[in-house]
Amino acid sequence: MARCYSREVLDLIADKWTALIFALLEKQPTRFNELQRAIEGISHKMLTQTLRNLERRGIVERTITPTIPPAVEYSLSPLGTTLIPLMAALRQWAEEHMETVEQALQAYEEKEEKADY
Repeated sequence: MARCYSREVLDLIADKWTALIFALLEKQPTRFNELQRAIEGISHKMLTQTLRNLERRGIVERTITPTIPPAVEYSLSPLGTTLIPLMAALRQWAEEHMETVEQALQAYEEKEEKADY
């Protein structure tokens, strides 16, 4: 079976935590604790897993400064920066269309509710 590269990329960037991390790293390199404070609801474990996944795939770079304690900073890699226009387009689409999406969801749920009676 052939690999589906588009599916693999969507799995990588469509994750809600990835999108939030990306939005912060797009602005500037950021330390782990700063990321955790800025992303409401993300656990230490999930942030670690997501950052490692992005680092493994070359989207994020991890820089360790040899201080006591060591300072660890994350930034977008050159490959990661190529995603900036795509992620910006997704954010713009969401901002322009989420109200319509919510209205469609509400209409669907109302229709389903009436069908249940």
